[in-house]
Amino acid sequence: MSKVARLVEVFARRFQVQERLTAQICQSLTDTLSTEGVMVVVEARHLCMQMRGVEKQGAVTVTYDSSGKFEQEEWRREFYSLIGKNSIG
Repeated sequence: MSKVARLVEVFARRFQVQERLTAQICQSLTDTLSTEGVMVVVEARHLCMQMRGVEKQGAVTVTYDSSGKFEQEEWRREFYSLIGKNSIG
């Protein structure tokens, strides 16, 4: 797991938007691992929203990206149920 954390750090240190960060992590894991699919979920609190006083202080933005089997709805539903999230698009 520490290698996954380091991978996330590599991409997160760059000037970044959350959607691209999620996609880069997914692509890197897909390219590196011999697996049938990868699903990445990134949950973040954005300080820019909090500092500007946006209505929902502490609001979390969630982005998803997937490859392989997780492109199929049935695999996504299973994944979401395992992590306790509602199905997203």
